[in-house]
Amino acid sequence: MHWLTRHRFLILAAICALWTGLVISLHYAPGVPFLSAIWSGEQSFEDLLRREGRKTNTHSELVLLGIDQTSLQLPPLTAEELASSRGLQLMSERPYPWSRETWALLLDRLFASGARLVMFDLIFNPPNNGDVAFHEALEKYRDRVVIGANIDTGNGNQIIGPNEKLIPPPPIRDDRVGYVNYWPQPIDRKVRAANFTTSDRQLAGLEPFAGEEVFESFATRALEKLGHGDNVPRDQRPHLIRFSAVDAYQPRSVYEIFDPKMWHANYADGAFFKNKVVLVGFTAQVQHDVVDTPMSPDTLGPALHLQTIAAALDQEFLVDAKLSTGFMSILAAGALSWVLTAFIRRPLWCLMTLVAISAVYLGVARILYDRSGLLVLVVPTLTAFLLSGLFGLGFEYTLERLEKLRTRRTLERYVSKNLVKEILDSPSTFFDTLRGSRREVVVLFSDIFGFTSMSEVANPEALVRQLNEYLSRMTKAVFENDGTLDKFIGDAVMAVWGNVRSRGLVNDAKSCVRAALAMRRELRALNEKWGAEKINPMKIGIGINHGEVLVGNIGSEERMDFTVIGDAVNLASRIEGLTRMYDVDILLGPSASELVADEYYVRSVARVQVKGRSEPVQIYHLLGARSEALDPEFLRWLESYEEGLRKFQARDFKEAKILFSRFLEFYPDDHLAKLYLERALAYESQPPDEAWVGVEVFTRK
Repeated sequence: MHWLTRHRFLILAAICALWTGLVISLHYAPGVPFLSAIWSGEQSFEDLLRREGRKTNTHSELVLLGIDQTSLQLPPLTAEELASSRGLQLMSERPYPWSRETWALLLDRLFASGARLVMFDLIFNPPNNGDVAFHEALEKYRDRVVIGANIDTGNGNQIIGPNEKLIPPPPIRDDRVGYVNYWPQPIDRKVRAANFTTSDRQLAGLEPFAGEEVFESFATRALEKLGHGDNVPRDQRPHLIRFSAVDAYQPRSVYEIFDPKMWHANYADGAFFKNKVVLVGFTAQVQHDVVDTPMSPDTLGPALHLQTIAAALDQEFLVDAKLSTGFMSILAAGALSWVLTAFIRRPLWCLMTLVAISAVYLGVARILYDRSGLLVLVVPTLTAFLLSGLFGLGFEYTLERLEKLRTRRTLERYVSKNLVKEILDSPSTFFDTLRGSRREVVVLFSDIFGFTSMSEVANPEALVRQLNEYLSRMTKAVFENDGTLDKFIGDAVMAVWGNVRSRGLVNDAKSCVRAALAMRRELRALNEKWGAEKINPMKIGIGINHGEVLVGNIGSEERMDFTVIGDAVNLASRIEGLTRMYDVDILLGPSASELVADEYYVRSVARVQVKGRSEPVQIYHLLGARSEALDPEFLRWLESYEEGLRKFQARDFKEAKILFSRFLEFYPDDHLAKLYLERALAYESQPPDEAWVGVEVFTRK
């Protein structure tokens, strides 16, 4: 325990270093079950930022025309509608793929309406009807049209582009052709970045070099034709893009371009397309042209091209913080966690600080993402920070509990257990009582009969062992019944109920009486044990009183005791002293007797006036609990004794003599009955003076 306390800072540092090192090392062990979630969770958090954070602005000039299910099947059309539109005729003549004259007609209509650029997210590889007409249109609008090509990475990076009737080979070198590929990240197969340029070496995983042939992407070709070639990164690396909203580019049905009524109603006879960039691609579900992105697992492939173009136009590229910078942030998090757990000693404040700093760091990560596109390391950093802090708090809590337990056990050797509990568990409440207050309490004094004479003749070492065994049993009885051990006075014990924490006056009194009965039982067991060991037995007297006292921290500047003082305490001590006079073991004061009378049998003893008091009090002998198996005959004949005592105190000594004699016929060894019988006989022959009222006056303690 002392070792833990002395090396507390080092242990906390070791905890923080352990978690920091573990988090960093897990970056190089992605397959570790459960723990690898720390780093994979970082990717999930970054995707959350993409969904919840700032988006790339939606560009209204970017339009998606979708080859959707309606276009593939066409709605019912009248003969007049078909006759009025060559495009609808071509689309209705055969299932997709339609004659490529359709696309030539589309270009004519869109550019006639003022479109700025038309992009086909289609490969056009096998020859088809209408290639000649489409080729002528591509030549006519060569500076305003882009066609897609596919790089087949599973077949030696073979480039599959438009057939040679449309674009002379090799098509990828033509400025109208760009590859449509997006390469997902290998772990979760999500597309987060765009390659604007690439090469054979780069596709093979090698470093590119100057002078090699470079292929340009579909989006790159479009940006160049729009006059934004300077916005295109040329380093052949994947570039993280800030996505637009999921619904930024909703597809419009391509067949509507050829349907006169739709052309008029939805596109204002073509005015809608003025200065628009139009992308044509598959949006029908049967074509499965969808991509898994952080925004949605079903992002339309054609819409992804528009999102890439929008990100490049606005230079909305994201940047991952360097790995070395991320490692430094993890180390800094561990160090900060050590500082907090080592120097903020209040666990709740420390926990609140950990949570607050984590929240601030999350806020900073969001701000950096929104404002500068920087993706700082969050999940591993906060994992190292919080785990270091929480395990540090766990160690501190354990250390505090051990220290508290050690303190409690040490204090309990000198101070009452319930007082220790109050000090440690409710210090503010306890320290309020140290200033002093008046309370109603129940006080118990117990003392050994004739201990002074015992100490003069007994072996000192043996007597000390016997006394310690006795006091251990007595204090156990006090503690088990929620009492406060106020002090030892030599061989005497003083205990109090209600001074530290009261459970109600009646409950306090009953707890005190239960403790007294437990002392009686413990002493009987000890005497039997000592008798077997040839050790002299002990006899004790117990006095219990209830009343108002002053509770507080009382003493000198050098030494103070938390104790109680007052007349009720003095009376309890005097009552204990009277046990010798009346040869009984437990005496109760009047109010204490009233508080417990419903559960315990008591026997009237005398009305006494003790030293230091001017008013007499009635004292009672505690017989036992009503739940115990007491002799019913004794209880029945006890009524004769009680009536005899009342007659005695009323000066009817003759009647008292008869009643005491009747009681003694059945219980001839009863000390109190014999005492009062003797007094009744004496007073009958020589009555006391007229001032006598049945009160016994004691002038000594």
